[in-house]
Amino acid sequence: MRFTDFPTIVESIKGGRLKATFMIAPLAMKLREQGVPVKILYLGHRDGSTVMVRKDLPAKDLRDLRGRTFAIPSKYSNQNLVIHKLMEDQGLKSDEIRFVEMPPPDMPGALASKAIDAYFIGEPHAAKAELDGSGRVLYHAKDIWPGFISCVLVATEDLIKERPELMYDLVRGIAESGEWAETHRIDAARVASPYFRQDEKVVRYVLTQPPDRVSYRMLTPTDQEMQRIHDMAIKAGILERPIDMKDLLDRRFIPKVIKAAKID
Repeated sequence: MRFTDFPTIVESIKGGRLKATFMIAPLAMKLREQGVPVKILYLGHRDGSTVMVRKDLPAKDLRDLRGRTFAIPSKYSNQNLVIHKLMEDQGLKSDEIRFVEMPPPDMPGALASKAIDAYFIGEPHAAKAELDGSGRVLYHAKDIWPGFISCVLVATEDLIKERPELMYDLVRGIAESGEWAETHRIDAARVASPYFRQDEKVVRYVLTQPPDRVSYRMLTPTDQEMQRIHDMAIKAGILERPIDMKDLLDRRFIPKVIKAAKID
């Protein structure tokens, strides 16, 4: 099943129609807080998110975006938490930039039409604006928060209990295909573009410009980094009460040795 927005994913999980998915990390925490029995099993990638700004704007940092409109995928995204932390670091108040929530695929077009002035999103929705000439990179996530986490793999507790062998296979597949992609980036673009439903040129650009724009290694979520996201979400009022990491994380399906998948 393919989704273009996170509210639909949430409703599908709550309605029992979806048992496993990638979703933004703070949203997975919010579901757990609400009593939805999901666990975080693994990461999809590291870094791979980008702050894009309209190419005609001379902005050099967030201070230059005062009074501008900035799109985020969800208030429950790590992009939202990190951009507000960066605003705080640069001496900006939370109301000095106008934030709007927008489905990721809509962001490049909104930037091109000047409906928004900037956005922070996972690839390939940033590279599209860069390639069509409507936007330019203000920050790569890796430069703001090295090892940045956007999406996590979540599964419902009943699926984990009923199909543990499937969970092992799913996590192993993600780990091994990621290892293959790290050393076969051009081939990975060819293989992945049909799944992304994106032009191969866009996916190739994401995987090579620069080569460390997104990483598919070190995908085991640690207590420390999940706690950091959790604490930022508490501070932002996104989470109303603390969540114990042992209730949130289930790392038993991660292979001890990760070898590259064999992909033709």
